[in-house]
Amino acid sequence: MAATDFKDYYAILGVSKTATPEEIKQAFRKLARKFHPDVNPGNKQAEAKFKEINEAYEVLSDPDKRKKYDQFGQYWKQAGQGFPGGAAGGGVDMNGFDFSQYGSFDEFVNELLGRFGSPPRGGQQAYSYRTSTGTPSGFGFQDGSTSPAQDSEAAINLTFAEAFHGVQKSLRLGNEVIDVRIPAGAKSGSRLRIRGKGPINPFNQQRGDLYLKVELTQHPFFQFEGDNLVCEVPITPDEATLGASIDVPTPDGMVNVKLPAGVRSGQSLRLRGKGWHQPKGGRGDQFVKVAIVPPKDLTPQEREYYEKIRAIRTYNPRSHLPQVKL
Repeated sequence: MAATDFKDYYAILGVSKTATPEEIKQAFRKLARKFHPDVNPGNKQAEAKFKEINEAYEVLSDPDKRKKYDQFGQYWKQAGQGFPGGAAGGGVDMNGFDFSQYGSFDEFVNELLGRFGSPPRGGQQAYSYRTSTGTPSGFGFQDGSTSPAQDSEAAINLTFAEAFHGVQKSLRLGNEVIDVRIPAGAKSGSRLRIRGKGPINPFNQQRGDLYLKVELTQHPFFQFEGDNLVCEVPITPDEATLGASIDVPTPDGMVNVKLPAGVRSGQSLRLRGKGWHQPKGGRGDQFVKVAIVPPKDLTPQEREYYEKIRAIRTYNPRSHLPQVKL
């Protein structure tokens, strides 16, 4: 990454460099809700901003990535990846070799491997690759003719809809464009192996594999807790007290859910078979967490009836508190 391409992730999220993880999470969620594509359909600027917000949160929410980012700035991704002499580009001369011709460590490795060096063209998305085996730590291989093929890894961002239904993506690898089918049910951390599409060993022309690591963009309603798909649905005090029948979004669309009388705020209801696709087939469950939300603005009649209920109410949820002691 050239210096002019440096992104200030703290500024993107609107937090200080001393922000706590919770402050970073809160800032991200606020911005994600504002710029999410579902809230801004067809708005390319909002879509670009949403991707930028996700990129910033991915780094700052990870303690290891954040530490490298704070220490190395625009070269944080290259930290510890074996740049000769610890250099990060920019006018460094090691053993007579001038690294100033490279904008980053990636450019140096790409040229050395003779692969993935061309800028993206057309509508395909270009990816930055990291070799997982056999990456040279100096100026060449010990024995190029017998070096094994190298594998590489790249991150690919998917929306919840793309990951749930499955999607076909066109990826640009240097001058080559490949179509990749990502099956339904991918989650953040899922890895897809594409055989024979990794870097080419420049000495024996053997080609390794490419691993795509899936990263899901934040969704304003759905999220994961382990393997379970979860969501939070607001309900009114009368629905919680008397029970009700409410409509709840699922990946398949709206379904009707019956609330039992006396349901508590924070209680979860299980929707069997309405969750995420499972690797071995079938569907997981979706959990609906209810949140009792009192009305902020009452009509005169509503206030009158709430006051009547308060006057005749016999239930006291705090009756046990006088017995509480240290």
